[in-house]
Amino acid sequence: MSRRRSKSSSPLHRWSRPAIGAIAILGAINTAYLLATRLLGSQTACPTDGCEKVLSSAYATVFGQPLALFGLIAYVVMAIFALGPLAISPSKNKQLRTDLENKSWLLLFLGATSMMLFSAYLMYIMVTKFVVPIGPEAVCIYCIASAIFATAMFLLTILGRAWDDIGQLFFSGIIVGLITIITTLAIYSPIGKPVADAYNIESGTGEVVFSVKKESGESEIELAKHLKSVGAKMYGAYWCPHCYDQKKLFGVEALGEMPYVECSPDGKKAEPQACQDLFAKIEQETGEKAGFPTWDVKGKYLFGSQSLEELAQASGYQGPRNFKP
Repeated sequence: MSRRRSKSSSPLHRWSRPAIGAIAILGAINTAYLLATRLLGSQTACPTDGCEKVLSSAYATVFGQPLALFGLIAYVVMAIFALGPLAISPSKNKQLRTDLENKSWLLLFLGATSMMLFSAYLMYIMVTKFVVPIGPEAVCIYCIASAIFATAMFLLTILGRAWDDIGQLFFSGIIVGLITIITTLAIYSPIGKPVADAYNIESGTGEVVFSVKKESGESEIELAKHLKSVGAKMYGAYWCPHCYDQKKLFGVEALGEMPYVECSPDGKKAEPQACQDLFAKIEQETGEKAGFPTWDVKGKYLFGSQSLEELAQASGYQGPRNFKP
């Protein structure tokens, strides 16, 4: 009995719960920032291009929502589980605090196990799908930080408490781990595969990043042909979500006619030098730094995704304008 009391009163055991809570708060800040930049359509502050490429990819979206949203929820729940019982005064309601601590420890362990395994899979995706084909510049520091946070919480849930039944803990972890792995593979397995009857946006290696499924109307097709005839061009990157939004407005059939220049060096039929030349020219003439997408329409530069009506007006299009929403 004295041995159990000694173990329970070790510094690691005393501070493990506040430490888990602090890490969860850091993780929540990390994912909240990523969510905010995604919703606002702004770029993340990152020393490499990897953050934008990874966080803009199809792997960063789950059930049509930014992955950062689910990460934020997970970290907030972990923070509540870790810090909630500490808000109860042990001198006033010791039994309630003890009960909540005992019950929440298992929830913390299961949550940390699931988050660590999911983060490990995302690290595998980042390395195999981005770092290996592109290089070190494709590293996403925010993704690595989240993986470190999840792993740290997992280790603290194991080492930060004197567990009575290690066998039961191990069994519970195996069950949650299997559920996490199966669910993760089910969510991400369709990514990268061509979609039938769609305009598939591919990388240079043939991996499908986005798929446009919307059918084009007569107006969209005629506008795309007109833009091509007047020498207008859209400069973008296959991994860029805003470029994807722009292409969705045209639809499948019109995209076969739409003039497009791939700027990403690892993209399909890439023309990075043409993009660099145009962007340098734009900065010299206007003082602005161009991003993706950028339209060059008769010497007029349009930044960001444009409505089809705006493109029609800028290019002098006179055809039908019954554009589909």
